[in-house]
Amino acid sequence: MSHTPAEPPAPSGDLAARVLHVTKSYGTGDAEVRALDDVTTGIPRGRFTAVMGPSGSGKSTLMHCMAGLDSVTSGQVFIGDADLTGMDDNRLTRIRRDKVGFVFQAFNLVPTLTALENITLPLDIAGRRPDQEWLDRVIDTVGLRPRLKHRPSELSGGQQQRVACARALASRPEIIFADEPTGNLDSRSGAEVLAFLRASVREMGQTIVMVTHDPAAAAYSDEVLFLQDGRLVGTMPDPTADAVLERMKGFDLPEVAAR
Repeated sequence: MSHTPAEPPAPSGDLAARVLHVTKSYGTGDAEVRALDDVTTGIPRGRFTAVMGPSGSGKSTLMHCMAGLDSVTSGQVFIGDADLTGMDDNRLTRIRRDKVGFVFQAFNLVPTLTALENITLPLDIAGRRPDQEWLDRVIDTVGLRPRLKHRPSELSGGQQQRVACARALASRPEIIFADEPTGNLDSRSGAEVLAFLRASVREMGQTIVMVTHDPAAAAYSDEVLFLQDGRLVGTMPDPTADAVLERMKGFDLPEVAAR
């Protein structure tokens, strides 16, 4: 069933991204699967938001739709005031290039390039000169200035992911989407990356949305959004690992699963 907003979309104000009555379905008829079911939420600017939920809850689908990587079946998706719904591929590409940064579980670094060359690669491809003052600030925040001439094979996993984070920040995007960014890292390296992401929010004003299954990772965020069966079922400001773990345990309870 198609959903339409009950009211015209308001200006984004302090929201870096938002979705209004978004549904995402795969398949048709009896084979239809709703990955997202009438989800409405917004991502505040200058905040670190985590998205959690059981496997199959729709958290990665929400991130992909919000970032313009996947289309929605119905509803609206905004980056700032830009309505991504119905945009052609060229406009979507420009929005993703100019306003959005991405960090994934796989580091996705180019092995033949140095750390610095990997950080500036998106800008180089776009034909844009980096803002040197901003780039220096990113490099110092990521803490890898002594390693800038090293290639990925000469860096630890945690260092490689911090390079990937710096690459996402280098173009000064309006919002960064991070999908399980510590999934391939040991706990120490993961903590380094999460501390860097939090510092980029608190010290540099960045906006980050992170999909994670790890309560300890979610505890670095300012707020957690909980999804289940494609629906937004709750939020938690100022999360702690223990509080998130208790909330996640609730998903296994029959009365929660039946909602």
